Amino acid sequence: MEELIIKAVEELDEDKVINLAGIALNDGMEPFYLLNLIKEGMNRVGKLYEDKQYFIADLIMAGLIFKEVLKLDKMVAQFHNDSAKKVGRLLIGTVKGDLHDIGKDIFRGMMEANRFDVIDLGVDVPKESFVQGVEKYEPDIVGLSGVLNFTIETMKNTVDALREAGLKDNRLVILGGNHLTKEACE
Repeated sequence: MEELIIKAVEELDEDKVINLAGIALNDGMEPFYLLNLIKEGMNRVGKLYEDKQYFIADLIMAGLIFKEVLKLDKMVAQFHNDSAKKVGRLLIGTVKGDLHDIGKDIFRGMMEANRFDVIDLGVDVPKESFVQGVEKYEPDIVGLSGVLNFTIETMKNTVDALREAGLKDNRLVILGGNHLTKEACE
């Protein structure tokens, strides 16, 4: 069953993934284990993209499949259970000027699967909203997402705004996006 799920993700067969995931969950597979299988399939999609056998649209499709798996009843029950002890709080959003959310949503799903309380500010979020969100929700981690080239500067401005408001020093800030490099993050 495991390899069938991984292969279905790799082949971007959404219906097959959803069907197999439902069967696996009904047969007692742990939701977190299922997510790891989906992640393995997505890693294969990423490798195919790197090898120029898949395109950006295929990466997006893999992300959409991941999001659909998270909507399955047993996944929702597991990861959105308010009574489950949370290990931390994450505030996440896609920065101002960018409407892409696939990567953010995948990261959000993985964090929820790891029992984080996630507050999602959505897309096209200005730095002021991140500052207000940190003040209101007091997250342990702040996640900034951006896919477009110019969002590196927008992320820097957002981190600077958090620092200026005295909200950065005691929390981790994570940046995500395909244009990010180690140098850009420093």
